Amino acid sequence: MPATVVVGTQWGDEGKGKLTDLLARDMDMVVRYQGGHNAGHRIVVDGEAFALQLVPSGVLYEHIVPVIGNGVVVDPAVLLTEIDALNSKGVDTSRLVVSGNAHLIMPYHQELDRLTERFLGKNALGTTKRGIGPAYADKSSRVGLRVQDLLDAKIFRQKLDVVLKEKNLILTKIYNRPAIKAKDVAERYLDEIAPRVGPMIADTVSMVHEALDGDQRILLEGAQATFLDLDHGTYPFVTSSNPVAGGACTGSGLGPRDLSRIVGIAKAYVTRVGAGPFPTELDGELAELLVERGHEFGTNTGRRRRVGWFDAVMARQAARLNSLTEIALTKLDVLDSLDEIKVCVAYEAAGVRYEHPPYHQSVLHEVTPIYEVVPGWSTDITASTKFDELPSAAKDYVSFLERTIGVKISVVGVGPGREQFVRPS
Repeated sequence: MPATVVVGTQWGDEGKGKLTDLLARDMDMVVRYQGGHNAGHRIVVDGEAFALQLVPSGVLYEHIVPVIGNGVVVDPAVLLTEIDALNSKGVDTSRLVVSGNAHLIMPYHQELDRLTERFLGKNALGTTKRGIGPAYADKSSRVGLRVQDLLDAKIFRQKLDVVLKEKNLILTKIYNRPAIKAKDVAERYLDEIAPRVGPMIADTVSMVHEALDGDQRILLEGAQATFLDLDHGTYPFVTSSNPVAGGACTGSGLGPRDLSRIVGIAKAYVTRVGAGPFPTELDGELAELLVERGHEFGTNTGRRRRVGWFDAVMARQAARLNSLTEIALTKLDVLDSLDEIKVCVAYEAAGVRYEHPPYHQSVLHEVTPIYEVVPGWSTDITASTKFDELPSAAKDYVSFLERTIGVKISVVGVGPGREQFVRPS
């Protein structure tokens, strides 16, 4: 049975965790295919909030096998802390498996991430300083340590010695920081972490293919979103991996023909964390209203998110980059109090109209959004259980977005709760 992919269509924080949780009830396996603990999901179940960073959202269902795929970079200490937190809330994590080919985030990755951001000053990229970028850089440089290395102490120490020769030169000679001792790192990872992580390590590529061959249903979830993609995002203000649907293949071991349903997640407005272009960004009282109503603060970092009107130019680009089959629209209820709502339908720069984002960053930084204004509904929709129960203006807004993007909207979120969604007919 072909697999389903859930992918963010904006700059992240669209509500992928909630949508993944919704879809997971009909799945047998949920696979996280890229990113690290720099992105989090927040899911509310029976009034209790679960903040997930590395563990796939499907862990909240007893019938799901949650898989951390080979495309993820794993901080094992964070993973174990998250597992302990879930266990303390009565969530069974014993089914969790981790790809042996996933790469490890090491202490020097985190230190270099912090130092590099500080060194860049006003040109800082706004990373979470959690070692994600440096870990992916080492992966590409072929000096990274992988999860499977935890199972072979000799290999782990050999690889660590090699990589620390370079890292310690950078730390001591460039940043005037103390060297990291290989002995201390090895003891922590091999003596404290490996005994707990070791039983979770598996050949996840074989697992996902065996699941498909057994007619099981697989859901693939990424972190971040389309416009944080290393290749297709607003570079250099991007993440260090490929959140787009194509990354689901490389990050899980599935082939392109194994994917049949690709669900794009879009917030009813747009948010962004950190630096980078944001054509529809708002400020002032309206921005503060959306931040407050939408609780727009990072799940992991607590950083305030920038907010703006819905950007259909981005959404159309995301639709074609990911081959979206449908869109799930989240946080429609955040717009409840507005009398009118703007939607960016195109950009303009130097007299040229753009229906898709201009490829050149200098142009993108200078574009002016072209808006269409639609009526708001000024009504609380959080109690709605059917699409037809929504006010006419809310239904019209959903229909307008659907037409403007050119992709069917199949699910609409009307509140933060696990069951607060409606389905257009």
